[in-house]
Amino acid sequence: TEELPLDRLLRLSLFQVSVGMAIVLLNGTLNRVMVLELDQPAWLVSVMVSLPLLFAPARALIGFRSDHHRSALGWRRVPYIWLGSIAQFGGLAIMPFALLVLWDPAMGPAWVGPAAAGLAFLLVGAGLHTTQTAGLALATDLANEENRPRVVALLYVMLLVGMIGSSFAFSFLLADFSPVRLIQVIQGAAAVTVVLNVVALWKQEARDPSRNRNVERPPFREAWRQLCRQGRATRLLLAVALGSAGFSMQDILLEPYGGEVLGLSVSATTGLTALFALGMLAAFAFASRQLSRGADPVRLAAYGALVGIFAFAAVIFAAPLASADLFRFGTFAIGLGGGLFAVGTLTAAMRLGKDGQAGLALGAWGAVQATATGLAIAA
Repeated sequence: TEELPLDRLLRLSLFQVSVGMAIVLLNGTLNRVMVLELDQPAWLVSVMVSLPLLFAPARALIGFRSDHHRSALGWRRVPYIWLGSIAQFGGLAIMPFALLVLWDPAMGPAWVGPAAAGLAFLLVGAGLHTTQTAGLALATDLANEENRPRVVALLYVMLLVGMIGSSFAFSFLLADFSPVRLIQVIQGAAAVTVVLNVVALWKQEARDPSRNRNVERPPFREAWRQLCRQGRATRLLLAVALGSAGFSMQDILLEPYGGEVLGLSVSATTGLTALFALGMLAAFAFASRQLSRGADPVRLAAYGALVGIFAFAAVIFAAPLASADLFRFGTFAIGLGGGLFAVGTLTAAMRLGKDGQAGLALGAWGAVQATATGLAIAA
């Protein structure tokens, strides 16, 4: 639109690319490197990777505070995106040195390495949750209600682009692994994070000091009650929790299932990630088209859950039928159903954010979704 041209929206969505890069680095690259190359106990690595989830429930509070933030320049979302960016950068900046102490305990007391690595993971997690919550709220502020579904779909696509692109980049850069190369890659990711987020923020939120006039921040509890009074907010968040948990439980099961039960090669199971991503991209495109035509986002999310039921059934029946193709179709359909469910529920949460409560509504959605996902994967 004239108010939000595509180039401006694409530039804003770069914060999602940085979030996707951080997710891949923490959950993928460092997860493997710490267990295999650095010879750390699997339980310790599991705790490290799960630390960012400790900050997930705070997303509702972050969104609420960004709704009512007062600054001399009249910014509401920008300070929180910047604070999140600095936290991401700080965590990634100290992470290489923490890994060095883990790699060679002689460099310091035994507790220093795990403590420093835990702090680094926690900072990155706090940063990405803060950046994503305030960034989604800013996108909601900039887009009119008619175009928000397409904005949501594009932001999700850019998150996926960040995850896929960074996974390829990390694979290429760490082909000849060494501790020094790992340090360089992590430090490079820290610098890229700041650059992407600064470019994303540049001249997105107008400076308007008049916003500070007669602005009083209500108590969080009262704001939460007001949000819950808006029709089906509580039921929506419960559905988000159950659906996110259901779709996320397959995260660490699909590839081992393909290898152990169906006898697929490492190369074949690795390709499942691409099928899953293609399913999600198809879901984003379909959801954007349907929602822009006035479709009910909750009904669309329900269709996603329904697709998921058939998708998991296909995965289950692939074993007795000894059909790798049925298994691949099921993987694609899980991505399709999960994408429809995510975009539908997020769009519904955006519509709950009325009367200056966009940050609180999106923060609540993000808190529930991230917490349910983490608990499901752990279970």
